[in-house]
Amino acid sequence: MGTNQNNLSSKEANPLTNLDEWEDDLLRRYPEPDSIATAKTTEEYRNYDEPARDTVKEFYRINHTYQTYEFVKEKRNNYLKFDKKEMPIWDAFQFLNQLVDDSDPDTDLDQFQHLLQTSEAIRRDGHPDWMVLVGLMHDMGKVLCLFDEPQWAVVGDTFPVGCAFSDKIVYPEFFKNNPDYSNPEYQTQYGIYKKGCGLRNVTMSWGHDEYVYQMLKDYIPEGGLYMLRYHSFYSWHREGQYEYLLDDKDREMLKWVQLFNPYDLYSKNPVPPDWNKLKSYYEDLVAKYLPATLKF
Repeated sequence: MGTNQNNLSSKEANPLTNLDEWEDDLLRRYPEPDSIATAKTTEEYRNYDEPARDTVKEFYRINHTYQTYEFVKEKRNNYLKFDKKEMPIWDAFQFLNQLVDDSDPDTDLDQFQHLLQTSEAIRRDGHPDWMVLVGLMHDMGKVLCLFDEPQWAVVGDTFPVGCAFSDKIVYPEFFKNNPDYSNPEYQTQYGIYKKGCGLRNVTMSWGHDEYVYQMLKDYIPEGGLYMLRYHSFYSWHREGQYEYLLDDKDREMLKWVQLFNPYDLYSKNPVPPDWNKLKSYYEDLVAKYLPATLKF
């Protein structure tokens, strides 16, 4: 182990009351137009009395402390073998639904219905069907929590490891607790990378984004893969950081990541989708792009 993460108590490892709570903070940091938020205004989403959530801050303290380059390599080696479980896609959604938490302030629907709302909002606006599929699949990586991964290794803003941390990452002060912060090799601008190497050659902090990207990388067009892999990389697609690591492909694909994010954040609606009406469409869509079973 490159960290002491196994010594964390359950409360320390999982300070959030639910997996979507980190998105509460995103909606305050990055307000969007109301066009996608059809159920209520964006200001009404994630409406809490406190201006800042102590649990979110604690989450990022832990995340920034333990997401080291060595930690990420260990998790990639463990999970990217995809040898934990294999099941049909529809069974996988039921598996994901075990993560339902009643404390989400915006919806009491299960995870599958949230994913349907995201994909339906994308479909309603006439985007390509592969993007609709991305909406359906983008949170599948959260099954990592069902393999006993702590919250801070599943959700949260992602960022490159192995090079200097940007001060535009949320709560950058907590990186001072990260062992990589004291490693001179990792704390230059480029770190272990080369200028313009391309994000595909950069190791990102570990979480559900990278996991679901790796799971689906052989099946979905490149724009959709960027959506999956980088939708939590806010310091890049919202703050314009890490330009020096990008190549022309990254710059071309940025528009797809920026297009996707509002649908994820603002599509929740208290009215559940009518699965009986949607079932045929989504069964055909999944069959068009994905194999009969997925490996986890």
